This record gives sequence, structure tokens and C-alpha cells, in this order.
Amino acid sequence: MRKTVRFAEEMRFRLPPFAFWTAEDWRDKGEEYDELRQNLLGWDITDFGSGDFYKIGLLMFTIRNGNFDNPKYIKPYAEKLLIVEEGQITPYHFHYKKMEDIINRGGGDLMVQVYNSDMDERFAGTPVMVSSDGRNYTVDAGAVVRVTPGESITLPCGMYHKFWGEGGKVLVGEVSKVNDDRVDNRFYEPVGRFPAIDEDEAPLYLLSMDYKEF
Repeated sequence: MRKTVRFAEEMRFRLPPFAFWTAEDWRDKGEEYDELRQNLLGWDITDFGSGDFYKIGLLMFTIRNGNFDNPKYIKPYAEKLLIVEEGQITPYHFHYKKMEDIINRGGGDLMVQVYNSDMDERFAGTPVMVSSDGRNYTVDAGAVVRVTPGESITLPCGMYHKFWGEGGKVLVGEVSKVNDDRVDNRFYEPVGRFPAIDEDEAPLYLLSMDYKEF
């Protein structure tokens, strides 16, 4: 979290104030902040059950989000900040409901490998339609698309994607439809999306999955 804050500041990206609330701050926040809690805004860190975060892992911060199930929240969109380390892999997955734009906001290049999915939710061998900053073209199944700083790629529902950084850490923006990783992710191979954490020191800032405890 400390490294992310420093990197975001270097990239001139400002996190919202609730990014820096402590556990004590959260205990004092009333129902007017339920949107943060119920839509899981804030910090999210995972190693996908790998046990090696810097090899297979991802740090995310959800800035805004709607809700699949609660009509109280009318936003049909979400926005995230992702920190992708050099060589750090986010495994193959697609989303059932969420279409997203993945934007390289600065740092190294983002490498995105793509496949269509078939009726059995496996890799399809068909050409993949890529949409990138107004350019639409096809690539072979399993092709790797290089997204350089300032560029973006659109990932529709059902498109498998795997990504990692090259040439340095990458500050990635995600603009999408409503997001709920608890129900909307289809990983190609089983992973631990919300791994257990050894709480060997007090949390600097809470993870979104910790809100219910505070």
C-alpha cells in the first residue's frame, strides 16, 4: 500500500480521501458511507492463492462502483486503479457481466494476452477482435497485445485475458460496467481470488473485504 501511494503520486494520480482512512476512522463513519462498504470501494490485494504475490498477484483500488443487486445504487459503471508489477501475472479470466476498458496510465508497458471463450468456457481457437482507442482489428487466438502508456484496450464479456507488466511497474486504470468480483469472474484455472492474510501487524488501511469486521 505504501509503495502504491508513492507510485501513484509519482504518476500524478491522486487517490480519494477514503483511501487513507485507518480502522479507527472507519469505525466512526456512519450510514452515509454505506456506498463504500456495500459496493466494496477501496483497497483489494490478492495473490490469487499463489503464495507469491510478485509472481502472480494484483493490487487494486476501486474508486467508484454500482451494485448488481441493490437498486439503491444507480451507477451503471465502475472505476479502478490497478498496480501491475513488472512480470507480475494476473491469470486468465473473463467476466460474465462486466465489459471494461483497461488503460495504461503510465510506467511500463502492459502486455495483454487474449482468447475468445467457447460454449464450454474454454479457450476458443477463433480470431479475437481487438478494440484499442478507436482502432478495431483482429489478432490470432492467444496473441499478446502491447498497451503502451496512454493506450487502452477494450475487453468485452467472455473474452479471456491475462496480463503483466513489461519494462517497469504499470499504473493501470480500469473503466467498466458495474463490478463484483465475488460473482462475475470466470478464471480459466481455479484460483484463490480472496486469499487469507496473516495479520502479523495492524492494518495500515483496511481492505474492502475487511469492512464487515469494523
